Amino acid sequence: MRVIPRPAGSCRGIAKETGNTMNMVYNSSNFCVVQFSDFGELGQHPAGGFEIMDKSLRREIFLDGKQAEQFKEDVARLISSEPSLDEFDDFLATYAGLMTQPVALH
Repeated sequence: MRVIPRPAGSCRGIAKETGNTMNMVYNSSNFCVVQFSDFGELGQHPAGGFEIMDKSLRREIFLDGKQAEQFKEDVARLISSEPSLDEFDDFLATYAGLMTQPVALH
């Protein structure tokens, strides 16, 4: 089975006037990954970032800047090996120790 993280949904409206978007790029029973584009006041984060959520721990981490770039490169490298869903979840689990922010629903 080939795993390709791609937008499963799109939400516009973070700031419609600047065209900011967030896309769910991965969703399993264990993890969810959301990619953000150009956000923050005055485009503080033009490269965007990634939010990784561990559903069982109910914790998340936000990666931006160099961390987001490294995550994107690591995902591309992993995808080239055509991982299973379990292998992709195992990769995301390597971030679990960094997830200190509780998931808040609002």
